[in-house]
Amino acid sequence: MSVENLNKKLSEHRLELAKQKGKSYMGIVPDNPGNIRKMRKDVARILTVLKSREKSL
Repeated sequence: MSVENLNKKLSEHRLELAKQKGKSYMGIVPDNPGNIRKMRKDVARILTVLKSREKSL
């Protein structure tokens, strides 16, 4: 994936994560409670790939 695609996916994941956390903080039971953890890990993976590409340049 290109850097632009990774940045786009990163912003999408962060937005969705914020929405899910907001629901959780308001006391609404999320559809899939494990989804928040999965999204956090996805964000970390994308950041890892971006940092490794940055270092290789």
